[in-house]
This record gives sequence, C-alpha cells and structure tokens, in this order.
Amino acid sequence: MNSHHTPASALSNLTSCQASEITIAQLVGQVYESAPATERSHLLEHLLRPLGILSLVAVADGIFAKLWFQCGRQDLQVRIEDAQNIRTSDVIALVDFVQQVSVEAVDGLAQVLTASPLMAGSGAAALLVTVLLHRARTRRAGTVEAGNQPPRATPTRELPRGAAEAAELRIL
Repeated sequence: MNSHHTPASALSNLTSCQASEITIAQLVGQVYESAPATERSHLLEHLLRPLGILSLVAVADGIFAKLWFQCGRQDLQVRIEDAQNIRTSDVIALVDFVQQVSVEAVDGLAQVLTASPLMAGSGAAALLVTVLLHRARTRRAGTVEAGNQPPRATPTRELPRGAAEAAELRIL
C-alpha cells in the first residue's frame, strides 16, 4: 500500500475526478433516476423550497411551477405520480438553478439521503453525499481562513447509523 495515499487524499482525488467528469447536478439526476418514487418526491420537495414561483417558471419549461401551484406554497408536498412525471433532465436543470440561489439547499440533500433507509444501498447516493459533505467542509474551511466564524451545526433528529456527518449540514 502506498503510504502517500490517505483517506483525505483519496476523497480529494475522488471529488476532483468526479468534478471533472460529472457535475453535482448530474449526480443528483442519477440519484433521482434510481430513487424509489417516494424518495423522488422528498428530493423534489427539498430542492423546491428555496425557490419562488418566478424562479420555477424559468426552470425546465415551468414544470416545477405547475407542481408549486398544485401543492400550494405553504404545504409543499409533491405527489408520487407528479414526481414520476419529472424527467432526469428537468431535475438536473433544477439543481443547476438551485445552486445559484442556495448552495446550502443542494448540500442539504446529503441529510435527506442519509435519513432515508431506501437510499442506503445506492452507490450514486453515497457518492453524492460524500461530494456534498466535502464541498460543505471546504466552504466552511474557507470561511474560517477568511476570518469569519463558520456556521454552527446541530442535528435536528436522530439519523441512521453512519449518517452523523450529514447532520453537519443542518445549519442554525
């Protein structure tokens, strides 16, 4: 075994390789495509929360604005049959847009995925969680280096075993 390869360097190499070959939005699209219908709904609900109606009209030919009007803003619950009608390309467009508005919302997908027993076996979900956690830590480290205090993180509920890192993404 090469002594120069540490878990941190392996993660860095993995995320560097991943970033050059596939975007986070595309990885979310892969996770969405392989997710069960109920998890698709949860992913969409999480991604739609930070956006207003005007934003949603501009993404994916307004398909998400239609969901917003059907569900209502106060009680945003995407129906399973609606989630099944959303194409992977639409989700990729949505993630690209959400990242411009709220990187934290996309990073929060790690918590959504780790809280789901149905997603525990997904390789794409595991890779996405790893990349999102690494990105959040890197951003926090940059904040500390710039002289700002990083946001405090606390878990909001008991997470499945092995998912404690995702709790770091729940920002106060």
